[in-house]
Amino acid sequence: MDSSSAVHSEVAPDEAAAPPIASLAHRGTLPRWVPYLPYLLPGLIGFVLIILYPLIVNVWISLHSWRGGLAPMTFIGLDNYVQLFQDTAFWISFRNSLAMIVAMVIVPTLIGLVIAAVLFDFLGRKFGPRVSSTLRAIFYLPQILPVAVAGMLWNWILNAQTGALNSMLREMGVLNPPNWLGSTSLALPSVMMMLIWTQIGYPVVIFMSALQRVDPELYEAAELDGAGWGRRFRAITLPQIRPETFVVVLTCTIAALKVFAPIFVLTRGGPENSTLVPSYYAFQNFFVTSRVGYGAAISTILTLVIIAVAAIILSLQHRAERREELGL
Repeated sequence: MDSSSAVHSEVAPDEAAAPPIASLAHRGTLPRWVPYLPYLLPGLIGFVLIILYPLIVNVWISLHSWRGGLAPMTFIGLDNYVQLFQDTAFWISFRNSLAMIVAMVIVPTLIGLVIAAVLFDFLGRKFGPRVSSTLRAIFYLPQILPVAVAGMLWNWILNAQTGALNSMLREMGVLNPPNWLGSTSLALPSVMMMLIWTQIGYPVVIFMSALQRVDPELYEAAELDGAGWGRRFRAITLPQIRPETFVVVLTCTIAALKVFAPIFVLTRGGPENSTLVPSYYAFQNFFVTSRVGYGAAISTILTLVIIAVAAIILSLQHRAERREELGL
């Protein structure tokens, strides 16, 4: 027997005695998820430390009356939740969340769809990709601005006394221009206007990226058949970017439900709670009124609402994909 055979005879029993974990899982000796554990463990640890543990602690605090710091915690069960559902400000905050969804999801998605289709299917083909890419970057610019900078900009625009908008109105002859951020009827639409301006760039970038994978021959064939831009938009653009539409709707809806910084910068929930949202109401109870348990209850309800809404959107996406697979 030569040396190579001897080495093979010595190594083979060791390999047989200690097969790889993946082989054991494949043979059924170990659960099939065991080989993936080293890859899943870092994410699982991060999920537990950053999301699950704080959520459990928040729920536990919501069952107590606590003023924070070294103050004693008194267990009161579900009293915070009972009081919460009788709280007019709480229901106003969730009603305002619907306005945030309109401003951050519905309007920007619809406008973003049209802008992306125009940039890709019209301007991009007529003037070249450089023009469409430049315009796309311009539309996305408000998205990358810090919220504090955007808030200061819009506060300068909407300020009742020295704002640019009211200054223009006075130059046009309006003697008493509106108090955009100080009126209970105008403050919420004013905040929504800022959110629409900030949010439009996100769907534009996502939809234009999605259109990059669409075969250009589809548009060319449709144009040769006499289909105008509107017909191409309905028959080609919308069906092709349906998965990205669900992504935009899901991410923007979650962002709208937990919006905080624009309210904090512009109105602080006022006037008279007209711009109050759940996240800012929880912040008020945590840090202003020192009702930490009550603020934790608001955060818990908001988390449950976000999970429910995300589950509904994902379910609708799954149904749409199933119908597409079945050709319905």
